[in-house]
Amino acid sequence: MKNILIFCGVILTIYIAYRIYKYQTLDNGLDTLIKNGAIILDVRTEKEYEMGHISGSVNISLGTIRERYTELNPNKTYITVCSHGLRSTKVENILKEKGFNHVYNGGAWSDLQKSISK
Repeated sequence: MKNILIFCGVILTIYIAYRIYKYQTLDNGLDTLIKNGAIILDVRTEKEYEMGHISGSVNISLGTIRERYTELNPNKTYITVCSHGLRSTKVENILKEKGFNHVYNGGAWSDLQKSISK
């Protein structure tokens, strides 16, 4: 019984953290950045990307970003997305370490797609 309560507590904590994170990322003007030309960088695998993505987004996976970041222009604005928001956070940090100053985490691609299609 104790293990079940601990498990439920962990799941609840993760869910609450995700919801807070979702509102912080989606309510910070990402739609305005996109209207002003920001590029959506989908960091999921190619297979995930093929199963669905935001039209016009660029796909460079987390696994290849350290080699392929040179394909991106550090003067442009990028919004990173993935399936839940964890990989996009990692890529956001990697790009900032590489000198990209205009990188924002968009969280889950499906959530961002809903927010920009309103």
